[in-house]
Amino acid sequence: MTRTGFIQSDFDLKLLVLYIMDRAAGPITFIQLFELALCDAGVDYFSLHQVVTSLVERENLDMEDERYTITEKGRRNSEICESSLPYSVRRRCDENLVVVNETLMREKQVQGSVRANGDDTVTVHLTLSDNQGTMMELNLLAPNPEEGEKLVARFKQRPEATYHSIMALLAQE
Repeated sequence: MTRTGFIQSDFDLKLLVLYIMDRAAGPITFIQLFELALCDAGVDYFSLHQVVTSLVERENLDMEDERYTITEKGRRNSEICESSLPYSVRRRCDENLVVVNETLMREKQVQGSVRANGDDTVTVHLTLSDNQGTMMELNLLAPNPEEGEKLVARFKQRPEATYHSIMALLAQE
């Protein structure tokens, strides 16, 4: 296949993937990786899928729960070869990574889960963290899984408002 852009071969594409993965703030999905890799016109979905599969098989990347992370081997290979990527491609990747990394950091800082109890009820676990550590950890009883999922979704939309409301309520005399 003829490619346009700076990424001309599977080797170039491997370098690009390792470069991106080395700078991602956390595990990313294939779709997130694909969107980040589109910083160059030489990238296509099927070639990227083949390259990512190869990098997993060669233990440069790990895949868990449909998300990819870079291994130490992949990180070393990225460091060795990153200067082979054109500066313009690296710059576009870095610009695109800012948005993805903000999203990944937010996912780490704001978490919620629903755990079934023995009856029809569920326990909703909500956590809000910052760079210093956990700011709030809250367990709530919900009448059913659907209501529990709604609570998690609302918390993730406005976690700071939840935190401040609880603090204000508890600080009242």
